[in-house]
Amino acid sequence: MSRLRGLVADTRPLRNDHFRRLWRANIITVIGAQLTVVAVPAQIYADTGSSAYVGLTGVFGLVPLVVFGLWGGALADVFDRRTLLVFSTLGLIVTSALFWVQAAVGSTNVWLLLSLFAVQQAFFGINQPTRSAVLPRILTPDLLPAANALNTTVFMAGGIAGPLVAGALIPVIGLEWLYLVDSITLLATLGAVVRLPPLPVAGSTGKPPGLRSVVEGFGYLRGQPVLLMSFAVDLIAMVFGMPRALFPEIANESFGGPEAGGLAFALLFAAIPAGAVVGGVFSGWVSRVSAQGRAVIVCIVVWGLAVVVFGVAVGIAGSSTSLRTTMLVVAVVALAVGGAADTASSAFRNAMLQAAASDEVRGRLQGIFIVVVAGGPRVADVAHGAAAATVGTAVAAGGGGVLVVVLTVAAAVLVPSFVRYRVSLPTATVVEADPEPEAPGGQTPSRPRT
Repeated sequence: MSRLRGLVADTRPLRNDHFRRLWRANIITVIGAQLTVVAVPAQIYADTGSSAYVGLTGVFGLVPLVVFGLWGGALADVFDRRTLLVFSTLGLIVTSALFWVQAAVGSTNVWLLLSLFAVQQAFFGINQPTRSAVLPRILTPDLLPAANALNTTVFMAGGIAGPLVAGALIPVIGLEWLYLVDSITLLATLGAVVRLPPLPVAGSTGKPPGLRSVVEGFGYLRGQPVLLMSFAVDLIAMVFGMPRALFPEIANESFGGPEAGGLAFALLFAAIPAGAVVGGVFSGWVSRVSAQGRAVIVCIVVWGLAVVVFGVAVGIAGSSTSLRTTMLVVAVVALAVGGAADTASSAFRNAMLQAAASDEVRGRLQGIFIVVVAGGPRVADVAHGAAAATVGTAVAAGGGGVLVVVLTVAAAVLVPSFVRYRVSLPTATVVEADPEPEAPGGQTPSRPRT
């Protein structure tokens, strides 16, 4: 029994009142947010009948997320982070309510819908780096990997449950009520955020940040090879090893599914988040790893190898119809293993970023982190699509996995300080948030060693 407790998720961060309230609220709001993620493209397609208009959600979503993710991080290094979370959460509630209003009155103006989506993503861009920058103020460094694993598990579980619930409810209650549900569930997050203590940034001038402040965040990274590497290896993993753009073609041509949808299609898209959820449930080990740099390298290599196996399975299925079912199982399991490895990698990388960076730049670095996380897979969509048109889906996917392994190992050799990065694991682990800008509980948390 004790061995099993050591395998399942480390729930010690939930002993902290502030983190527990935020995490519980996130369970509700993530599902609500996913309802809107599904409802917006569904409404656009219903209004226009055009996939081209649906595709515009990528542009209208990514651009404000990048711009306000970076600027929001800069804001989080100047203003009280609790106040910023309250403001951005209210913005998300209002935009979700406006989605409901435009759907309820029967609006078919696609540009209004896309504009509301862009505004929503702007508020999200401010909210997320601020939320992540808060964690080191309410938890000690040894609990950050576990906290990030718990957050990732909820996010991935919402990514599975949200679309399933939305798909079932749209024909029954209509799109407008999905938007209203999103607005209501966000009230749980607002309640948790309001109950946080004041979280001012030590040494802040209180002046609104400009472009120079954002640039200074990138400048800080230049002098921090360990943190810079955490971004570099994530980009390697996502750009070369995320073959999701190929799933529709693979489901149809390699596994014999219909041109639109089908079981193989659904399984491929669900495999990575499902594996991530399982990895999160059994993430108890992450809190016992002090060599976090080495752990990130191992996790990303596992991700790359899983994608290689996926590519091989796709190639075999495409050349042998009798093995399609077996290879579909292999492909789905490989993607699930990759998803579990990505959960651990994300937990360690985010913990490194939260603990190793000084408090006055945490917000800006979290903004960069959000941009990398959001932008990497989108670059991968373009790269894999172009590669598949030339060499086929199996080679594009499997070859990308090989590149992940090779480039990650090369990066580890070139920056040995990243591999040597370790944190101490103090005995005292849980403290209550201090309303002052100093370390939690008035203690000085142990600093990571590089």
